[in-house]
Amino acid sequence: MSSENTSEIARPAGKGRIILFTAMLIVTAATTALGVWQVQRLIWKRELIARVDARVHAEPVTPPPASANVTAADDEYKHVRISGTYLNDKEAFVQAVTSHGPGYWVVTPLLTANGSHILINRGFVPADRRDPSTRATGQVQGRTEVTGLLRISEPGGGFLRENDAANDRWYSRDVAAIASAKGVSPVAAYFIDAEATASLPQAPVGGLTVVSFPNNHASYIFTWFALALMSAATAFYVLRGRWPFMRRKVLRDETV
Repeated sequence: MSSENTSEIARPAGKGRIILFTAMLIVTAATTALGVWQVQRLIWKRELIARVDARVHAEPVTPPPASANVTAADDEYKHVRISGTYLNDKEAFVQAVTSHGPGYWVVTPLLTANGSHILINRGFVPADRRDPSTRATGQVQGRTEVTGLLRISEPGGGFLRENDAANDRWYSRDVAAIASAKGVSPVAAYFIDAEATASLPQAPVGGLTVVSFPNNHASYIFTWFALALMSAATAFYVLRGRWPFMRRKVLRDETV
């Protein structure tokens, strides 16, 4: 009796190969589309950053009138300057956490020459400086000039906390709600983040606006296109019948 060495015959698993090939084509198309979308997002984000940076560093201009319809796309972070009189008896205190620690934003209505109002975020005070008597020299009296950045209203409240107008508890700079609670009208639909005022040592700390836009799109682009390339390569090998998991081993023993 004699025997021949066992041999392997690689045969493509037809149905399984078609399924895997189709799946890899779908993955390739999807990841390529996502990569292209991230390229578009990267271009948009860079344009947004450039546009906002130009607004922040531009010479201050007169803000839109109280009746204007402002939008984040067209108006937010504009460098503005306005004159008026603070209504210090109508301050609102909005809970905040800043680089100076926890405390409050001091939001004060500013009565302008035409009789309209603009809410001014004068800046930050810690909890022990909330009482105006503890910062008396920082309470600006009479006509003054305010320079700062135009901001869009923050309706509703903060994370998991709603504004409570009845108890004068504020977690966001909600212009309409604060103005209504303080009996201020007419009022602009936006507020202004005031710049720092070094000449008033007891004044709220201004100039704390954080202008930052996360921009991770380049890494997302690399990830999606890398996945697209990998899935395309997989589809190619499956099509050629060279993908190891798509082969069947057929053992043939011959004996005499």
